[in-house]
Amino acid sequence: MKKILLCTLIAAGTLSMATVMADDASQTGSYVKDSVITTKVKTKLAAKHMSTLTNIQVDTDDKGVVWLSGKAPTQDASDLAAMIAKDTDGVTAVRNHIIVQ
Repeated sequence: MKKILLCTLIAAGTLSMATVMADDASQTGSYVKDSVITTKVKTKLAAKHMSTLTNIQVDTDDKGVVWLSGKAPTQDASDLAAMIAKDTDGVTAVRNHIIVQ
């Protein structure tokens, strides 16, 4: 009887661990996608060789929405950053919270 109970507890614990690991894997997959999008946007901003665009923070949520923040000297610079982000693969929307100085 003790042996059956012990085997049942071990099996239940193994099943719980497998479920947790599967959940972690799905979370990790979405995080990787987010960081890839963020990196793509930051690279495009840096490629413009405009120091005004390198001071902008870029974050991406798990749905592909890019959040821009920081400061820009002009509205045109802010708009350019948003346009660059929108034209990046994987981006579903852009939230531009850049403050124009």
